[in-house]
Amino acid sequence: MNVIRHELHKDVEKALERAPVCLLLGPRQSGKTSLARGFAPQSENFFDLENLVDQRRLDENPQGELSRLNGLVVIDEAQRIPGLFPVLRVLADRPDNPARFLLLGSAAPHLVRGVSESLAGRIAYVDMGGFNVGEIEPRDHEKLWLQGGLPPAFLSDEPNSYSWRLDYLRALIEQDLRGLATSRMTPAALRRFLLLLAQSHGAVWNNSTAGRLLAADYKTVQRHMELFEGTFLVRLLPPFERNLNKRLRKSPKLYFRDTGLALALLAIRTQRELRSHPMLGALWKGFGIEQVIRVLRLRESECFNYAVHSGAEMDMVVERGGHRYGFEFKANDNPAATPSIHSCIRDLNLERVLVIHPGDRDYVLGERIEAVAARSLPGLAGSWENK
Repeated sequence: MNVIRHELHKDVEKALERAPVCLLLGPRQSGKTSLARGFAPQSENFFDLENLVDQRRLDENPQGELSRLNGLVVIDEAQRIPGLFPVLRVLADRPDNPARFLLLGSAAPHLVRGVSESLAGRIAYVDMGGFNVGEIEPRDHEKLWLQGGLPPAFLSDEPNSYSWRLDYLRALIEQDLRGLATSRMTPAALRRFLLLLAQSHGAVWNNSTAGRLLAADYKTVQRHMELFEGTFLVRLLPPFERNLNKRLRKSPKLYFRDTGLALALLAIRTQRELRSHPMLGALWKGFGIEQVIRVLRLRESECFNYAVHSGAEMDMVVERGGHRYGFEFKANDNPAATPSIHSCIRDLNLERVLVIHPGDRDYVLGERIEAVAARSLPGLAGSWENK
């Protein structure tokens, strides 16, 4: 199966048109390198900083090495040499600049900190993840939910995908997270932490409560949560906080960005096991939220969870263009409007509520409420860009 990622390719092209440096950020194994090689096929313009030879090329004389190159220069895993960023600032400011730079990174906190300090005003950002429902055939959407969108996991059969995801998580625990953390947790403690995250998928997250369960202090939990977010493992959907004369729940909700990794941690191997699992609804919700954000190209700053202590909830509220929109996610093929949805429409003055489900049909559920199949999301993308 050959998945061509047209929209991401366009995003990178546009970013390189408006800035001399583009930073492409995403989790490991999400396809950043494959995408970048389509822009810079010549080997001398491509630096992989996990390759010792390429590291040496840039360690010894980065300005001399980079200043002689023309066209697009790609630097993969750029966070490994933080000293590059001041050099890139100098190169980006050359008159009649003969080169542009595409940086790839999988560790957002370290990379973005260095970039923001050295390359402000000279850089454009593009975020990417694994495959989404807009990039693959509808017949493969259930596979995407089960196996996740990271290309090696999605493109394998069920048993090999499951094994690959477990290996990926092991590498994350034993190499990436321990290498990035300022306070050390043992691999065993990190495994317990990741299992707690998977069990908390779709639930309210509280660092203090997690610390008690993990026998870790609050600051250790907080620092590691920043790493889990920064390496694109989890998403904390912030609470919607407005003065509505309601007692609002003011805690974030936690979701794995790639449900395939959450399912691997929960030992869910097959569609049958997924469909009978007690967390089915939460797992669909997390999958749906990620697909909506990415396919409709929503900004993280626009997206919230909403709940009042009296019981009314909306899985995701989006503020855009002076309007509010609601999203609910139901794992059955024929969802219905609920009293909670109607209550949220009144309280938040929602323009429209979309109930995202895994079935085949789109239909009206009531005034301002529509049931929308996940397969229909790509068809909505154009209208959302113009809101």
